[in-house]
Amino acid sequence: MSVPPLDQRELKNTIVLFDVDGTLTPARQTVSPEMLELLAKLRQKTAIGFVGGSDFVKQQEQLGENVLDIFDYCFSENGLTAYKLGEKLASQSFINWIGEEKYNKLVKFILRYLADLDLPKRRGTFVEFRNGMINVSPIGRNASNPERLEYEKFDLAHNVRANFVDALKKEFSDYGLTYSIGGQISFDVFPTGWDKTYCLQHVEAAGYTTIHFFGDKSFKGGNDYEIYEDPRTIGHAVNSPDDTMRILKETFGI
Repeated sequence: MSVPPLDQRELKNTIVLFDVDGTLTPARQTVSPEMLELLAKLRQKTAIGFVGGSDFVKQQEQLGENVLDIFDYCFSENGLTAYKLGEKLASQSFINWIGEEKYNKLVKFILRYLADLDLPKRRGTFVEFRNGMINVSPIGRNASNPERLEYEKFDLAHNVRANFVDALKKEFSDYGLTYSIGGQISFDVFPTGWDKTYCLQHVEAAGYTTIHFFGDKSFKGGNDYEIYEDPRTIGHAVNSPDDTMRILKETFGI
C-alpha cells in the first residue's frame, strides 16, 4: 500500500500519536499484524507517530525493524530522540543536563535503596541509562514475561515503585526531576518537562493543529498522564491494543 505525502492526506493538519506498551502492543511484546494493518489504513488519512519512554532499539523490537517506514514520526525516550519520515531530528542528553556529580549522587542513592528492598526475586539491569532519562527497575529489566507479571502483582500489593519514587522526590527535591511509573516493572527519571509532551514541539513546528493521543497510563503518575491531559491534545485512554483498535475504527471510520 503506497503512502500519500503528508500534505496530500485527507486530514492533513491532524496527527495521531500512540504510546507503545499496552497501547499498540502488549507490554514488552510485539505488535500484531491486525494492528499494523489498521495503522496502514489510518496513515492513508492522517499522519501517525508513536511516543514511548524506551530507546529506539527496544521500540524496533516491538514494532518492527522497519519502524521508520511504518510511522511518519518516531519519538523514542519521550521525543528526546526523534525521527520524521526516517530522518533524525535534534536530540537532547540527560547526562549533559544533570552533570556527572549530581548523576553520581542520584545513582548511588538508587542502588542503596534497591539493595535494601525485600523482593521475592531479582534479575538484572536495575538502572538503565538512556539518552534522555534513566529507567529504574526493582526486579531488573532482564526479568522474563512470567516474572514481570508476578512482579507487577507484588508491586501493586506493596507499592514498591510508588514508595521508591516518594523517597527520591524527598531526597532530590532540588534536582528538578520528574518520576513517572510506566509498564509493569519500572519507572523513569527525567528532567521536569521532558515527559511525553516534549515530542509535541516537533509536531507543532510541523503545523499540526489537531493532535490525538492514545495511551494506557493516562492516570496521574502514569507516564501518559501529561500528554493525555495537555490542552494541545485530544486524549484517548485505552486499556489494551484491542481497545486502541476499537476506538480508532470508531473515531476515524477505518
